Amino acid sequence: MNILYIGDDGKSSTSYHRATALQRLGHTVHIINPKNAVSKQLKHPILSKVHFHTGYALFQNTMFKWLKKELAGEFKPDLIWVNAGELIGSKCVQELKKEGVPVILYHNDDPTGGRDGNRFKTLLNAIPYYDLCAVVRNQNVEEFKALGAKNVIRVNMSYDEVAHKPFDSAAEIPEKFRSDVAFIGTWMRNENRDEFILKLIEAGIPVNIWGDRWPKSPLWDKLKGSYKGGSLGGRDYVAAIQGAKICLGMLSKGNRDLHTTRSLEIPYIGGLLCAERTTEHTAMYNEGTEALFWDNADECIAECKKILNKPELIDEIKLNGRKRILLNKAGNEDVCNAIINELRNNNMLKAN
Repeated sequence: MNILYIGDDGKSSTSYHRATALQRLGHTVHIINPKNAVSKQLKHPILSKVHFHTGYALFQNTMFKWLKKELAGEFKPDLIWVNAGELIGSKCVQELKKEGVPVILYHNDDPTGGRDGNRFKTLLNAIPYYDLCAVVRNQNVEEFKALGAKNVIRVNMSYDEVAHKPFDSAAEIPEKFRSDVAFIGTWMRNENRDEFILKLIEAGIPVNIWGDRWPKSPLWDKLKGSYKGGSLGGRDYVAAIQGAKICLGMLSKGNRDLHTTRSLEIPYIGGLLCAERTTEHTAMYNEGTEALFWDNADECIAECKKILNKPELIDEIKLNGRKRILLNKAGNEDVCNAIINELRNNNMLKAN
């Protein structure tokens, strides 16, 4: 099947990983990146903020012209897959539908949650024009329907079978990515990640932090000794997870998370997931044998202290967690297959 894939084509992006998963499933995938049409505006220190807070509505004419030019090429799709879609407005989706094939939206953020103000305004207005929307939160299903979505499917977030493949041997992991406890993620205002990690450090738990924006934390002076650098991608990301005895999994309350991509990537890579206890986490893994869970920093501290000096138990939980995530079928290929099967089951794809 020929798939026109509209999304980020950065080699380390989750969007690109999803596109390559579709290729591994045997589809011919042509990727076009909408950011290329407005790259100067998105990189501008002031204009980028203006567009974020106005829901990217101000450059929709530019986006429409770019899209028409892309559609005039030789590639003829059987399916159009819009990944994220915050830059793609109603007029653009209607233009895509002129191709006479299903146009679907995959979105793993929380556009109906309200955390980011008007950021998703353009996307939300376009929802009624998609043939199928795939979302990753239970709340999004009914909220998308209320906005006029024709069909909505709920899927889990996913790891990538190739990009997140663990190293064959722990000896391959560079020393700088080895740690007792690792947290890989961005500092976010009002999420209290800095306060949580500082409590662990003050309790004697050695935590290595990788991620963007941490110097903006009010607690930076107390955290900077644990900071190892900015966001990680590629094999460095895999090394930092596989090289840690314990990996913290934190949720975004503003995004109404009950699990995140880390919840899946960490066990698949071979790390030990130590995350907030939620209904979705406890459905994914058996607590204590496949992952560790906590309700607050004090419980997280207790779990870390209980296990850090027990290498055999750490290895056992890591192994069990990886076995479970493979059984859960939560890879990009699995999720992409589920979405395409939903289209087939509803007779939305033409027979090839």
